[in-house]
Amino acid sequence: MGKKVLPMSDAAYLDQAALWSKDLTRMKARGPGDTENAMRQIERQYGVDYGFLWSLRYRRDRLRTISISVYESIRAAYRAECAAQMRKLEHEIKVTEEITGADHAAVRAAKALVGTTEGE
Repeated sequence: MGKKVLPMSDAAYLDQAALWSKDLTRMKARGPGDTENAMRQIERQYGVDYGFLWSLRYRRDRLRTISISVYESIRAAYRAECAAQMRKLEHEIKVTEEITGADHAAVRAAKALVGTTEGE
């Protein structure tokens, strides 16, 4: 018999959304002090409301629920940004490989990190 999967609590959904929001903001920020701009960029690029991102970051303790549409929007934005970051990393690995050669320790380590091997 399969294991019964219990639904997450409202708090668990909020906690997960807050984690994704924090990571998204970190990925978009250009450096210290760029949090607000990063959250606005997320709103423009992915349609996730800036005010809700702000609340998740600074007023998480006051939030009690999250709509499924907002939760799914944050999840989709997080996944899309992770995929974009992976494409950037793969491009950087390729450029580094062209400069240093495939046998360079940095190239081998980066490929191991992203799980690619020769011929991929």
